Amino acid sequence: MGLSAGHWSLEVSPGLGGIGLKRERGHHQACIMRLALGLGRHADSGMLMGQGTSGHTGGSGGCPGWGSVPPLIPVLAAWQRPYLNIFKHFRVEEWKRSAKEGDVAALTDTRLKGTIYRIRGSNPASSYLQLPRAGTQSLGLTGRYLYLLFRPLPRKHFLVHLDVTTEENQVVRISFSNLFKEFKSTATWLQFPFVCGAASEGTAQRGAPAAAPADARWTCLVLDLPSILALYLSRRYSHLRGVKLCCNLLVKNLCTSDLLFEPGVTLAQARLSDLSCRGLAPMPRELAFPVPKGKSWHDLYDYIRFPCEGPKLLHNSIQKSFPSPVAGDQALEEPGCPLVTLSRAVCDRLSLAQQTTSPKAVPHRCPVITKSIPEVHLAVPGPPRAVPAGDPMLEEKQRLHVAGDTGQPLPLGDGGIHVYAYQSRGQTTRAVPGSEEGLVPDPILKLRTIIGFGGCSTKWALWTRDSRAVVYPCHAVIVALLLETGEQRFFLGHTEKVSVLAVSGSSSLLASAQAGPRSAGRLWDFPTGACLCLFKTCLQSLVSLSFSHSGAVLCGVGKDVHGKTMVVVWNTAQVTHGGGVTVLAKAHTDVDIQAMKIAFFDDTRMASCGRDSVRLWRVRSGALRSCPVDLGEYHSLDFTDLAFQEGPQQEPEQRALFVCSRSGHVLEVDYENVCVRSARRLLPAQPQGDGQEQAGNGSGPGIAINSISMSLTFCATGSEDGYVRLWPLDFSAAVLEAEHEASVSSVCISPDSHKVLSMTATGNLGYLDIQARDYSTLMRAHQEPVLGFSVEGKGKQIATVSQDSTVRVWDLASRQQLYDFSAAEETPCTVAFHPFWKMLACGFDSGVVRVFSLAASDLLLEHKQHRTAITGLTFSPDGNLMFSSCLQGTLALYRFEMWKSQVLRVLGNVVARDAGSGADTLVVSGDSRLLAFVGPSKYVVTVMEACSLDELLRVDISILDLHSTVLDSAVKVCFGPVPQGELLVSTSSNKILVLDAKTGRLVREVSPVHRLTCSSLALSKDSQYLLTAGDKVIKVWDYRMRFNINFQVFIGHSEPVRQVAFTPDQEHVISVGDAIFLWDFLAAPPVRSSPARAHSSASTLPLRSDSSSEKPKDVSETPRQTVPLPLLSSPPCLDVSSVHPAGFPSIFSESDREEEADLPDSSGKVANEHKDSSVLVVESDGNEEPVVRPKVRQEGPRSPGKPANEPRKGTKTPKSQCSIRPDSYRHFTARFKASVLPQSFLSPPAGSELLKLKAVIGYNGNGRGNMVWNPDTGFFAYSCGCVIVVEDLHSGSQSHRLGHAEEISTLALSHNAQVLASASGKKDGDSHCQICIWSTQDGACTAELFHHETQVQAMAFSWDDKFLVTIGDYSDQSMALWSTHTYELMLSTRISEPLHDVAFSPGSHQDLACVGRGAVMFWLLEQQEAAVRLKVHRAPAPDVLGLVELTSLCYGADTLLYSGTNSGQICVWDTETKSCFMTWEADEGEIGVLVCRHNRLVSGSNTKRIRLWCVGTVQELRLKGPDARSGSVLLEHEITLDGTIVSAAFDDSLEMGIVGTTAGTLWYINWVESTSIRLISGHKNKVTEVCFSPDESHCATCGEDGSVRIWALGSTELVVQFQVLNQSCQCLAWKPGPAGVWPCPGESQHVVAGYSDGTVRVFSVSRTEMELKMHPHAAALTAITYSTDGEMILSGGKDGTVAVSSPRTGMTIHVLADHKGSPITALQCTRKQYHDFGAEGGELWLATSSDRRVSVWASDWLRDKCELLDWLSFPAPAGPEGLDSLPPSLAAFCPWEHGVLVYVGFGLQKETLFYSLRKKQVLRKISLPAFATSLSLSPAAPFMAIGFGDRLLRLQPCPAGAPQDYAGHDDTVHFCCFAPSGRRLLTASHSAVLVWELTGA
Repeated sequence: MGLSAGHWSLEVSPGLGGIGLKRERGHHQACIMRLALGLGRHADSGMLMGQGTSGHTGGSGGCPGWGSVPPLIPVLAAWQRPYLNIFKHFRVEEWKRSAKEGDVAALTDTRLKGTIYRIRGSNPASSYLQLPRAGTQSLGLTGRYLYLLFRPLPRKHFLVHLDVTTEENQVVRISFSNLFKEFKSTATWLQFPFVCGAASEGTAQRGAPAAAPADARWTCLVLDLPSILALYLSRRYSHLRGVKLCCNLLVKNLCTSDLLFEPGVTLAQARLSDLSCRGLAPMPRELAFPVPKGKSWHDLYDYIRFPCEGPKLLHNSIQKSFPSPVAGDQALEEPGCPLVTLSRAVCDRLSLAQQTTSPKAVPHRCPVITKSIPEVHLAVPGPPRAVPAGDPMLEEKQRLHVAGDTGQPLPLGDGGIHVYAYQSRGQTTRAVPGSEEGLVPDPILKLRTIIGFGGCSTKWALWTRDSRAVVYPCHAVIVALLLETGEQRFFLGHTEKVSVLAVSGSSSLLASAQAGPRSAGRLWDFPTGACLCLFKTCLQSLVSLSFSHSGAVLCGVGKDVHGKTMVVVWNTAQVTHGGGVTVLAKAHTDVDIQAMKIAFFDDTRMASCGRDSVRLWRVRSGALRSCPVDLGEYHSLDFTDLAFQEGPQQEPEQRALFVCSRSGHVLEVDYENVCVRSARRLLPAQPQGDGQEQAGNGSGPGIAINSISMSLTFCATGSEDGYVRLWPLDFSAAVLEAEHEASVSSVCISPDSHKVLSMTATGNLGYLDIQARDYSTLMRAHQEPVLGFSVEGKGKQIATVSQDSTVRVWDLASRQQLYDFSAAEETPCTVAFHPFWKMLACGFDSGVVRVFSLAASDLLLEHKQHRTAITGLTFSPDGNLMFSSCLQGTLALYRFEMWKSQVLRVLGNVVARDAGSGADTLVVSGDSRLLAFVGPSKYVVTVMEACSLDELLRVDISILDLHSTVLDSAVKVCFGPVPQGELLVSTSSNKILVLDAKTGRLVREVSPVHRLTCSSLALSKDSQYLLTAGDKVIKVWDYRMRFNINFQVFIGHSEPVRQVAFTPDQEHVISVGDAIFLWDFLAAPPVRSSPARAHSSASTLPLRSDSSSEKPKDVSETPRQTVPLPLLSSPPCLDVSSVHPAGFPSIFSESDREEEADLPDSSGKVANEHKDSSVLVVESDGNEEPVVRPKVRQEGPRSPGKPANEPRKGTKTPKSQCSIRPDSYRHFTARFKASVLPQSFLSPPAGSELLKLKAVIGYNGNGRGNMVWNPDTGFFAYSCGCVIVVEDLHSGSQSHRLGHAEEISTLALSHNAQVLASASGKKDGDSHCQICIWSTQDGACTAELFHHETQVQAMAFSWDDKFLVTIGDYSDQSMALWSTHTYELMLSTRISEPLHDVAFSPGSHQDLACVGRGAVMFWLLEQQEAAVRLKVHRAPAPDVLGLVELTSLCYGADTLLYSGTNSGQICVWDTETKSCFMTWEADEGEIGVLVCRHNRLVSGSNTKRIRLWCVGTVQELRLKGPDARSGSVLLEHEITLDGTIVSAAFDDSLEMGIVGTTAGTLWYINWVESTSIRLISGHKNKVTEVCFSPDESHCATCGEDGSVRIWALGSTELVVQFQVLNQSCQCLAWKPGPAGVWPCPGESQHVVAGYSDGTVRVFSVSRTEMELKMHPHAAALTAITYSTDGEMILSGGKDGTVAVSSPRTGMTIHVLADHKGSPITALQCTRKQYHDFGAEGGELWLATSSDRRVSVWASDWLRDKCELLDWLSFPAPAGPEGLDSLPPSLAAFCPWEHGVLVYVGFGLQKETLFYSLRKKQVLRKISLPAFATSLSLSPAAPFMAIGFGDRLLRLQPCPAGAPQDYAGHDDTVHFCCFAPSGRRLLTASHSAVLVWELTGA
């Protein structure tokens, strides 16, 4: 095959713009070549267009001995090139692959000289032509342009639907019709009006969609599908899924192509005009319209391209549009544009985008970029990539929530799009994030409280029937407030402010309507809160809404589109029964109507009042009629409200109607005589009177009455003077009145007549209790939008500032207003609470900053440092500093001490003047050290030192995006968590940039965030969640971006949200805008951080199990200054510390502190008596388990009532109660496995093994330190799963150590290279981990050690190889010392904190050190005969590092010790003084590997980098101290690899070595030559399938990481790698060679692979390129195979479909849906005699699905025949007992028994079935120990390989031989495959691939 010259890797990166070709491994030297093809994204299904190569690797410029490399241009969907005639390809005339409904006929058109299709009908749903036939299928057409040749039927409306699929597998429907009047857009549907053209000038329409004219032309419509998706939805096009042509069309053809065809141009003309240079081509003959001689194409037909050329603006219709009027046949020609001749009729059509609406502004959106990119890729220079919010570009994937606990995702919309909202009946509980789909719980916010009232009007508040609740609108939300408890219920769904409300008499129905041009109405089921119906009101703005008492009739009044008053009466009787709302009657009127109500005694009678009129209405015979009331002398009054008289009268005519007016009149109208019965007038109190207002008939100015309400016994009025008055029915005198702060806009008497509800114009809502004569305020509200807020330190109060010029303080629990601050002639701008004191600061537009005392309600301080309006005001978190800024850019710093303030510094022109204002204009870091803001310009973010305002950093936001054509500006800033030092910046281009607050480096980017600019940012204290506000929505993000969908969206605000923030306790979220919203934050409370990561002044101490019942002590107490003295009976716990610095955790347990309390004199005596107080001794006499005791002990007397602690039995030590994994990647965590070890194992007799493990492909990148290499002896070993692979680096041959049953965590090699130690988890039945000791000479296991309980973290041999030390992981927390002479445990102890690494000193055999949480432990090993003891000294890390994990260590020259941290520093320690004398920033990430030799040091980190340092002058620094010269550490070299560094081994000079990464790769590193060569490769994730090449020289594997890898079996080297990003490769197959011909080396070899997106890719192994991409499946592929001759590809999908495709043409020939609904698990083809089994064809194939069904088919592919031979269904029990998941169903043809099929799967018994296709019965059965997970039959000998879920591989001789079981897998054996010759076997277990050889076959 010519593949042995080197290792090449082909990487296909759809959408990321890159193919990389690399030669990874040569024989003698590294030669890495990368061909960076400048790739553009073609608009079809992911085709990568090559723009040329950047160079050839030949001659002098490339590798020695290599010629030029041809450009790699994969040919995708080649069968669709250059165009695809859809009607012809899918044979529409046969109606097999297409569907028709209604009047659809094929006609012959003499003018067009061909067949056309006529579609007629009035209903698009019943008259259409559809492709493909089934809606679940897909056309899979990837061409960029869709050509539709059609003609609308005259005077008719037509409709066309196009279903397209985006690259994110989202289906979007594009529709166009001349029926649509305007453009509409949702997340999944685009509707375009189509403007029909006419042949004649007189009938040409002027740009308005309408019925087609009588002489409509044939039209060639060209749709640029990728551009449409990109412009209107900001999505990327994948392929055309389906087409539906509906009603009233003549269609000639459909076509897709990547070429832009030019109509009316012949081939000769095209050559002359050189159209191909402009990307154009003449129209193909079979798609062209005929043009008679002497005629012009454009005179006869129309050509429309959409979107049109030129600037990519949004057009709201499909039609011709021109920059200027064009005469007759004038030709338009622009540079780079095609030559198009246009008729005058076409030119007369104007752009609807200019005529109807202006183009909508579309926010700039970045392309979708995946969160996780495989490690092997081309490094492209440029800024960091954006980290998407789990595909935020797809609006339909956004989890949109209404403001509350709704259970339905809702689309984002504008005011015209209404959403249904259902409140969930279940209670949402807090949940722990763990879903990989998105944030949990869902929803994560629940609306708790809204402080606000009104919005559109303050006159709508109603009682419920039981008088216990009040219903009122708050902007877009309707609130039901229960008076007894104060609980609020919310009715959610309106998108604009609610303008009117009405409640039925029984309170079962609630009606509402919203303001705006499209005033939509909603009917609600009031008890449940569910929206029953959404209906169009046909009114622009409703002013009144009234329900009948029964709830069957609803009446509304408003203005129509022409501004004329209209009354509409609806029938709502059927709504509660599932029906809709119908119009009973409607009428226009010229009279003014302010209020209209339905009579409670008759649903057909209404009354209205307004300016100069009172009218009575009645619905009769479907008509609405009215008559005016004779008002007489009162005809010119302005009437405001009316009410019917309550009472038991039987006749409606006997009832009275009361009407009030702005002049103070109250008229009693005689309903029967339609005239005024009496009139009263409300006049101001006379000075000489008793001061009580009266209703009389006097003259003079009256008091305007805004509202009136009637009960059986009294009447209530609300008037302009702010009074609510209660009157008797004769209006003789007011019996009760209540004064308000503003005019009363509405009153309403409760049904029980005990309370009167009142509303004021300033937004106050309350009620008057008549019996108690008491007034209660229910709600107050700002009259204008809220600009910002600040939360009091305890989170109980909130201060808000509003455009209504007030500052208000609210109690969050009761929703009551506590304080109201306002200043004469000044407007407050911003507000801030002091974090600790009851103090409120407020900035005003005059530039004054005032500080108020809430306790004294008084002004404390006043500062006048500014002269213009205050834009920013904030306190530091510690309360010592305050900052303010103004419009002129001035920044002021104040210091607060004892309620006094002092101005420290004032700077001018530092804050951006156009940065806006708000509480978050100035932000301070959590540690009060840094201040950040936007300034001095809007393009710059500045970071200052908070205490001095010294500038530390400036970041220019506008230059971070190099590809943007507009300057990006900063909007808001927010500090991230203090340890990470991150600064979040929201920008004008809808991004959030995460910057390093120290360096300004761009860490990551989230884009897009909102449709418009993000107006506010807030981060939770635990840094888990990010809040953003923009538009009218709130988003909650996962700050770490760990999920597919990283945010949830919440609506409820009707205006832009100005600010959003967490409350101090992190249990609530507050958002302000139109009102104040308080949300419950339902995320799980943050887990308390481990002690070393707690950022407080004194960290919480680690707890131990024996102190679990004790309450932890106050963490703020001062660290004690003496060493605690544990008792004799205390466990061997290394609580070793002298004096701990403040803020650094001690490792003393709580139990020790309690025991210390029992000692009377334990204060400071011991520390004074003994100098080395920090040293403890661990002793062992060789017989007993060691105990830990101090060198100096002191026993104290005990109280007689308390028994002494008895020594514990046994040697077990209580573990730490807090087994939380440390913040360190260096710490090993075993991969989760659902499999268990086998119950039985049939091991073959010695010497009779049929299988021998030949090779293992892969390296376990999950291990830590699991690779060893001795440069002197050449011994090289590494682990893969539970196997140790020992490889000869010269020959490449492998030997294997099989003894572990679990994943190996770490390895250690003795210094003489004679002994290898390996550690793994617990064996089945063991209670401790397994440590195996191997002889490197013969590979024998000489000892097995058991001590640690969970996992072994690290091991090390002493330099004299006498001792082996092992440490457990964070759950085990123990350390053991073993003698290598006897391998007996000499000493063990438990430490109360996790350890990460351990090493012996090369200079002393007795010194060793280990690193853990924030400290290094230095140990001294002392041995006297059989007794061993350890002295230990704990040395904490330097204070400058903060609270860190020390993750790695290695000894250097002389007395030096190097340790790495999880924050990227390297510390240098003096082992004599046990102190750190130097640190330096060595990396940006955690350093997990350190290797030191002489004066050189290698560091490896999780940034994928290894660095070589020169540390020769460090020793000088140790000796000279501060006098040493600076720059003592020099970075010599750096290499970036493909993953996090987990293991490393180097020679003595550090010139070359081997490094392992988490990507499953072992690299050979040569620092001298600056090369890195891939030694060992493997899959990082699960291997999904393996197969052999026909000549067995190579094998292929594919995995979940999206890679297909070709391996040379002789050397197990990776030869070629094909990488597809963002997809998982599920299955593959190697193309078989010709029958009976042994493949020659030069013959082309192909591999086909199936992917999770339903695509199939064919790769040429010989040419290392992808040849073909098909998309035959809508779901992920699960099985794939070639036909026996290699001419067909059979593929099975997760949905159960089987597709038969041709690799030559790329066409899918058959799609079989017999297994539909159940995933295909196996496909296999075999040869047969032509007429064998009574069927034609030379091929037999089977398909198996997971529902235990097998279908057997006979095929003759050349004759297109495929016949079902047999259908098998195997029984199974009802429920799988003891199984977490069902085992797969697998079947295969038996190679050694013709006509027999072998089946394994879930069934009644665990067995293998042999089924005869001839006899139609089961021939025999072979019992199995468990249900099989994989199956393969040897083609050469009667052997069957079976894999099981209990990690077992069984070789079963057939028909009845003795089975043999083989170990070596650490997880389920999910795949096995025999070679064609039967001499080899491949097995796969997770990421490990094992190659076996049949020795005795």
